[in-house]
Formats: sequence, C-alpha cells, structure tokens
Amino acid sequence: MNPKPTLTADTEEILYGRVRDLVVSARQTVARGVDLVQVRTNFEIGRHIVEHEQRGEHRAAYGKVLVQRLADQLTQEFGRGFSKSNLEYMRRFFITYQDRLQIPQFKTGESVNPAIAQFETGQLTTPVAHSRPFCLSWTHYVFLLGIENPDERSFYEIETADQNWNLKELKRQFDTSLYERLALSRDQAGIRQLAAQGQIVSQPKDLLKEPLVLEFLGLAEQARYSESDLEAAIVSQVEHFLLELGKGFLFEARQKRFTFDDDHFFVDLVFYNRLLRCYVLIDLKLGKLTHQDLGQMQMYVNYFDRHVKADAENATIGIVLCKRKHEALVEITLPKDANIHAREYQLYLPSKEELQQKLQEWAGDLGDTADVDAPSDDEAPQ
Repeated sequence: MNPKPTLTADTEEILYGRVRDLVVSARQTVARGVDLVQVRTNFEIGRHIVEHEQRGEHRAAYGKVLVQRLADQLTQEFGRGFSKSNLEYMRRFFITYQDRLQIPQFKTGESVNPAIAQFETGQLTTPVAHSRPFCLSWTHYVFLLGIENPDERSFYEIETADQNWNLKELKRQFDTSLYERLALSRDQAGIRQLAAQGQIVSQPKDLLKEPLVLEFLGLAEQARYSESDLEAAIVSQVEHFLLELGKGFLFEARQKRFTFDDDHFFVDLVFYNRLLRCYVLIDLKLGKLTHQDLGQMQMYVNYFDRHVKADAENATIGIVLCKRKHEALVEITLPKDANIHAREYQLYLPSKEELQQKLQEWAGDLGDTADVDAPSDDEAPQ
C-alpha cells in the first residue's frame, strides 16, 4: 500500500498562496471589467446626448436645459452618479474620443446597453485603424479630459495603462510635467513618438529627462543638506525614486565600493535597467558641476564595463545628478557618443507653463532647422 501523503505547514501555506492568488486575480478581473463597462456606458450616454443636442435648433441653450432635465430624471430613478456635472463629463468624453471607436449597431431584441452586450461577448471595444481600446477607469478619463493638448493627453493615457498608475500616481506624473521633461530631450520624431506610443526605452537617451523632480524627498529647497543627506533621503524613498527615474529600473546598491591600485572608490547609487540590460550609475553633486565630476563618472563607468558587467550586457550608463549643470562644460568635456550624462534635479514641482514654453521654443528651433535643411522645390529629387 502507498503511504499517505504527509501534510505540513509549508505545503498548506503553498496551497493557501495559490488559492489566494486565484481569488485576488479573479476579483481584480471582475473589478476591471466593471470599470470598462462603466467607461463604455458613459461613452454611449455622451454619444446619445450629443446626437440629441444636434437635432435642436439652439444647441448651446438647448443643451444646458437638456442635460439638467436628464440629470434630474436619472438621479431620481438611479440615485447618485448622474449629476449635471457628471453628464457633462460624459458628453465631453464622447466629443474628445469620438473617433476612438466605431459604434456598433444593435438589432431589435438585443441588449439595449451596447457596453453590456460587448462585455458579455468579450468584445468591449471595436477599434478603428490606428486606435486604442479604452483600458482605464472612469476616474482616470475624467482627469485626462482636463488635458487640452491631445498629444500630451494621449501620452499620459498610454503610460498610465502601461505602468498601471493609479489616479494619484497619474496626477503626480502630470504635476511634475513628465511629458514636457521627456519631450525636451527628444527631436520632433521623438516627440511624435511620445504621443503615439508613450515612452519607448530602446537606447540610453530614451531614459533621460530633465529636471528630475524629487519633491517626495521632503527636503526644503532653502535648507542646508549634504550629499549624504540627499542620498539617504533617496534610499528611504527609493520606490518613488524608481518611478521618477522611469521604466525598467532596479535598485542594486548605495555607496558601491570598488578598489583600484589600493585606492577605494564609492559610487553613490547603482541601478540596473532591465529594458536596456545595463548598469546605471548615479553620482550626486550639490555644488557647481565640474569637469572633474564628469571625469570621475567616466572612471566609474569604465570600471563597471571592464570588471562588472557581463559580456552579454550593454555598456554602462553614468549620470551625474546635480543642482545646476553647465551645458557648455558638459559638451566640451564629453565626446558626443559618451554614455555619461549630466542631469539637473529640483526639490519642488516645476512650473508647467515654463516647461511648456521651453518645449514650444525647442520645437520651433527644430522646425527652423528642418526648414533650413530641407531641399527647395527646385532641388527636390524628381
């Protein structure tokens, strides 16, 4: 006879863990499905409101009365969630995203709610060419409706879905002007890619943004603090710092020591980026950036490339994170193809208006350059 299997606390814990994961996954799937049904339903409500308004002779005045009466009726029957302001959001939602979906036609006898019908069949959306299905919660989309620039709005929608940002994190990324900071490090094609695909990390420069915003550290801009204080604050808030760095970062060590000719050297912060498959070294500087700082980082990078990284891994990236850099000094000190970069940080939220102005000026300069380089009609190839 076969012996009876022995049940131990460890095996029961494994069983519990597996069952728990199934339950959590199922609840998340149901919750996500409910969110998507709500989004699709609100889209349809907005569509009906807009189509009904368009039949009125005085659309603006008629629309205000229509929405208020509809809100009163729906609230009386269904309770909260159908206020005039919420219906206005649904109307704006449809107007903003009306080219996102083809609206399917339903025959008599089918579900009167297209969102429910599509959810039951597993077809939540019917995307048109070059479009994306709705994949965020209604509260996410309400926030996105407040972003006027369609390219910027598209970027935050893509990144929220890819990075699984909750509403708080989305607001934080928007408040820190992530889109403008990334766009300022790119050419016109790169800016267009941000709007169409989000942040794609395929080369070292794709990681770069400026400035890095470290308001979550809680260090006052006017207070006196040392590089050690800054480093300790970053490590204590490393989860937030990883989100600020961007995609694919893993934290490895602080004050990483290596020895060369009996001298000891310490790299402030060592990260690994799994998307680029390379080490990323960060050195912190409070004072004025010097060429010695860049040379020191070059030595760190050379050491990691020759003695730490595996043959299959890519070249190490070095970032000197400073309070204020000197662009001309960086340009003359480093070769154009160097994997060393100087980036500024700040301890407060940037002015979105100032960054937007810089971005407009930057885009204008790029446009002027493109116009100069472009061949005339007479020079164009036939």
